[in-house]
Amino acid sequence: MRGLLVVNPRATTTSARVTDVIVNALSNELDLQVTMTTHRGHGFELGRAARAQGLDIVITLGGDGVVNEVVNGMLQEGIGEDVPILATVPGGSGNVFARALGIPVDAVEATGEIMEAIRSNRTRTIGLGQVNGRWFTSNAGVGLDAEIISDMEAQRSAGRTASPTRYLMTTLRQYFARTDRKNPALTLNSVAGTDDGVFLAIVQNTAPWTYFGSWPIDPCPQASFDSGLDVFAMRKLRVVSTMRAARRMLAHSTAGSTKDSIVVRHDLDSFTIACSRPMPMQVDGESTPEVTVAEFSSVPAALRVVAVQ
Repeated sequence: MRGLLVVNPRATTTSARVTDVIVNALSNELDLQVTMTTHRGHGFELGRAARAQGLDIVITLGGDGVVNEVVNGMLQEGIGEDVPILATVPGGSGNVFARALGIPVDAVEATGEIMEAIRSNRTRTIGLGQVNGRWFTSNAGVGLDAEIISDMEAQRSAGRTASPTRYLMTTLRQYFARTDRKNPALTLNSVAGTDDGVFLAIVQNTAPWTYFGSWPIDPCPQASFDSGLDVFAMRKLRVVSTMRAARRMLAHSTAGSTKDSIVVRHDLDSFTIACSRPMPMQVDGESTPEVTVAEFSSVPAALRVVAVQ
């Protein structure tokens, strides 16, 4: 098989020594090209080139951000039989996509599992999400979670390392000191009806949404690669309402909507989030430009991936 390994050298848990071990191992199984990303959007260029070159498989070494870029590059022309298989070796702080596929967090162990899956031709075809034309594998969001991601990116650009503690402190600072908790800006329009007066919307293509260290945080535990998109939205950001929502996420509860604070929607083919003012958005843990409208859709059977479960 002809393959490409895309390495993000700035990923949180990637090191030169680990990368060398992984390259040597994969080279024994594949006719392998190796490329280090050098700038934001480079993964997109590499994914697009891999499809154009007719490669069989693309493997990412990094976090959910590089996975998202590569997927968007490979699928720029839409889904098709000529799209390479995707595999991912975790190297970021969250690695939500890799974990959802059952891939071990340890990069060397993950490489061994992927090699075994390649030998056995063990793949699965998964559905993906789209928002405003951009593909996402795991999740997207408009509002508070996107504000937190934007703040974290600014801190990482300043040389600070992403960690569960830093994410927690950033979340608390954003919630108590920066976000507007009085004037909701979002309206969710779907086949289930219209939900206005919403402060934030979390969209999941798989479960869980994210991790705090090793603990999964899951607003929509029924979300799956094999179904449509799930949405968790909040009508109130008061302390009591937020604590109730946080307890629900930590407990992986499947409780439905409440009349006054939480909106939950499962298995949606498409929906729109309208914003009364420009709002931040994140896609697979990466900030995007602010939006006034976010049009979401689910695309079933969009991508073939290496999976160990």
